[in-house]
Amino acid sequence: MSGEEEESKNKGFRLLGILDVQNTPCARDAILHGAGGSLAAGLLHFLATSRVKRSFDVGFAGFMLTTLGSWFYCRINNAKLRVQQRMIQDGMKNKVMYEGTVLDPTNKSRAETPSSPS
Repeated sequence: MSGEEEESKNKGFRLLGILDVQNTPCARDAILHGAGGSLAAGLLHFLATSRVKRSFDVGFAGFMLTTLGSWFYCRINNAKLRVQQRMIQDGMKNKVMYEGTVLDPTNKSRAETPSSPS
């Protein structure tokens, strides 16, 4: 491979030179949802009013709102998922660390329950 091909491979696709779409979580989906929202909003407004400039403005506003809404929704869900994963990892680490000791929570629950008489 030549040097230019390696640079383009590592660089990825940059939107407006700012946002690296391939390496930023949720960016690709948010832009695609925004494009669909823009098309739907602009086309519906044009069919309703037949005003081209206003329909373009409505389409652009639809793009911005849909993109930002999709971006924030995806980022919030990713943050919740990371918190859940961290809690599960900590729980597994504690389970391994305390297993078989006096501090094992599973042993405490067994010790507190009275045994049934035979």
